[in-house]
Amino acid sequence: MAMSDLQNISQRSAGESFHIDTIVRKLHEARRTWRTSTQRVQEAGAREFPARAALEIVLNHLSGALFPMRLGPPDLRQESEDIYVAHALDVALNALLGQVYLELSLSTRKDREADFSRRHQHARELVGLFAQKLPEIRRLVDTDVLAAYRGDPAAGSVDEVLLCYPGVRAVLVHRIAHELYQLGLPLISRMLAELSHEQTGIDIHPGARIGESFFIDHGTGVVIGETTVIGSRVRLYQAVTLGAKRFKAGAGGELVKGEPRHPRVEDDVVIYAGATVLGLITIGRGAVIGGNVWVTQDVPAGAHVTQAHVQQATKS
Repeated sequence: MAMSDLQNISQRSAGESFHIDTIVRKLHEARRTWRTSTQRVQEAGAREFPARAALEIVLNHLSGALFPMRLGPPDLRQESEDIYVAHALDVALNALLGQVYLELSLSTRKDREADFSRRHQHARELVGLFAQKLPEIRRLVDTDVLAAYRGDPAAGSVDEVLLCYPGVRAVLVHRIAHELYQLGLPLISRMLAELSHEQTGIDIHPGARIGESFFIDHGTGVVIGETTVIGSRVRLYQAVTLGAKRFKAGAGGELVKGEPRHPRVEDDVVIYAGATVLGLITIGRGAVIGGNVWVTQDVPAGAHVTQAHVQQATKS
């Protein structure tokens, strides 16, 4: 039997056996019900939300522009670096511009008389501000790469660290996403963070503030919450959680958004694998948190917290 015959049978069988026309109609009704109930207003024929595929393009080209000879195209030569970087930035920033416009449109979708030209201008201004931050992002990621190289005896070179370490990749994406978050683009920045989360197993909310020379060793299972503040030269190991202990609720029971609820980790802190640090507490400068420890109270500067100390404190 020819391949075309098999395809025809498959298509006919799917349509007849699975009632696809009926399912399509019901899905259409479900979308219409949702849009009516949520009072969605959408430009005719236009996409409403930023697209993950477009943001992947942005991320790939920005990574290449920041580190052309390591994260750029395989056939790139040093004498062509600036030409490639200019091209990569042109592609990335113009792609980002379209996604920023979509996010800005979401905030005014109930306003049918919105000034589209003003929205485009605002999007262009935000992307321009972000572009000016790229040299500082590169500087910060350089400190992260050096911290990883110096902090891991298994690291053979800074190039290996940048090319291979998921913790470094996650921090690179966070540096990008955080700047967009600071510019008032929470959806795009969160989508970028989740793309990184899928790739690395490391979940960093773009709102978290992280100082220079930050190193996540191994990394899988690390969670860093939205209002976390991390100082300089901090090192985390796999499965560390910097999370919230409780969530404040409003009068109607809805969760209060945006209030500080995550730890503050000061400079030169080390937190070992499996530790859970919860709530609006401070881990003092130079403190060491041992593996699999549960911490919900302030830790003084220079302290060493281990399972044995926690167990003794509980008995006391």
